[in-house]
Amino acid sequence: MSDELPDRLSNDPRSPYYNAEVLARDVGIRFKGADKNNVEEYCVSEGWVRVAAGSAKDRFGNPVTIKLTGTVEPYFRDKV
Repeated sequence: MSDELPDRLSNDPRSPYYNAEVLARDVGIRFKGADKNNVEEYCVSEGWVRVAAGSAKDRFGNPVTIKLTGTVEPYFRDKV
């Protein structure tokens, strides 16, 4: 596996952007210069992240997310 992260990644197994091999390496997200640990999905080229909105759940039991726009910098935590 390469050390290059995908442009878009999700931690939801039902998403087409889910990649278990990449997530197993402990991906970190730096959003607007601050490390985030509650990111559900990100897209570098479009400049957004989806983060959980507190502990709220939708009617299917999935976390309610909000989309934030800004500079997204994914990295592998084991390389820092």
